[in-house]
Amino acid sequence: MPESPLRDLMTDPAWAASDLGLPLPPTTHAVSVALPRWEDVIDYEEEHPRIAAALQAGYPRFFVHPLVAELFAEATRRWAGPGEGCLVFPSELSARRAAAYVSGKSGLSCRVEPYGAGTLHALIFPENARRTARDYWRYCGAVVSSRLAACALSGWHGPVPAALEEAGQTAKQTIRARLAALSGVAPEDVFLFPSGMNAVAAAHRLVTALRPGLPTVQLDFPYVDVLRVQQEFGSGVKFFPVADAKALQEVGALADAGALAAVFAEVPSNPLLSCVPVDTLADRLQAAGIPLVLDDTVATVVNLDALQVADLVTTSLTKAFSGVGDVIAGALTLNPRSPHYAHFHAAMQAEQTAHDLLWTEDAMVLEENSRDFPERVRRMNLNTEALIHFLKAHPAVEQVWYPESPAVFGPMARSGGGRGCLFSFLLRDEAAASCFYDQLKVSKGPSLGTNFSLCCPYTLLAHYQELDWAAGCGVPRHLLRVSVGLEDAGELVARFAAALETLPSAV
Repeated sequence: MPESPLRDLMTDPAWAASDLGLPLPPTTHAVSVALPRWEDVIDYEEEHPRIAAALQAGYPRFFVHPLVAELFAEATRRWAGPGEGCLVFPSELSARRAAAYVSGKSGLSCRVEPYGAGTLHALIFPENARRTARDYWRYCGAVVSSRLAACALSGWHGPVPAALEEAGQTAKQTIRARLAALSGVAPEDVFLFPSGMNAVAAAHRLVTALRPGLPTVQLDFPYVDVLRVQQEFGSGVKFFPVADAKALQEVGALADAGALAAVFAEVPSNPLLSCVPVDTLADRLQAAGIPLVLDDTVATVVNLDALQVADLVTTSLTKAFSGVGDVIAGALTLNPRSPHYAHFHAAMQAEQTAHDLLWTEDAMVLEENSRDFPERVRRMNLNTEALIHFLKAHPAVEQVWYPESPAVFGPMARSGGGRGCLFSFLLRDEAAASCFYDQLKVSKGPSLGTNFSLCCPYTLLAHYQELDWAAGCGVPRHLLRVSVGLEDAGELVARFAAALETLPSAV
């Protein structure tokens, strides 16, 4: 894949039709991809050949990176027989979990083989179960990163070379210490994963093992795969797309009856940026012995302290913690004040002792990227507030979703903290949204929290096969989601103003 290290996406964004398929950022290990026109997004979802031919990158849980595809092909040559397919997972345990999922869903048998490089293991399955295997890879996020794939393909065999392993462990210790200091816990209470969704899946395993046979609750409309994990694993989920007083009353009653395994919520939620009034709810859940799992990816630990109320906090480190957009990782932070802490910590310690999935080179990159994390978040806060102020006053903008003030975070709000880099907004109709999107001069593609701004038609990307359902949950088809970066605030406002000026006068 060609490298373009000199292109600065803050000053030279990938917004034009000619940028289709370019990696964002322009590096081999980018985790986003340019989809610069509304038509590109539709054709991407419709699996149009022109899009497939153009894509050089994509979000790693959805898009098979060329290096990872090569690793899969090598594993297929080694172990797959006629009518069989093969994926590679970062450990034997993750491969066996995938095998159990595929077999349970399809009724077909799978097998697992050691790849021969580090802890990599291959899952071999009947070819007609490929979609199910890929679903597991996506939902649970136990991915092989492009850096790990490159290393495995280089001819390395046996355990990880000692010098590389030592450097990776040092980086992981530094990351844990960095997150722990911001969270007010010990480094031993922070566990690292190869993706944010893998951290969510781990949290789900913890709470469903603590209270087996009971459903979880999802409050507010969440990022798509957070709900998927709860639907696909455990004993199901009770979903409340709007965490209003009625919903909270019903959840409270279920908690009092001991009928729940846990409650999940995002603070704030993605893409509608709402925030559950967690203080009252947390007290009621704690009294009933039911864990509360919060995800702080959007606001970040710099702006809020989710451990004030949560038993477990999940975070996608791919986003603002990294900022660069060239590494995928996640974290699960345990609350030492939780009544379930001893159980959770023992379970996680036992699992990660033999199941440390974050690849050493990814940890080294993440450690370097995150050194200025708090400073970047504060700049993003200010830039986002400037854009929100402009858009709320613009006559073409029908609605803006963004936390009204840090006060909506309740007891989690940090003194001097902001509201994060993410917002969503709505124009009159899809024609206006597509016109604006095509003309907006910021990079356009999935992900958030990058140092360069990103815009995407979120509902089309995340819920294309269920648009009516999403609309029924209050998430319109033509909603636009924006992740604000580190560009000059005035320049960003000017870019949005210029795109809005291209709308038909009727809008």
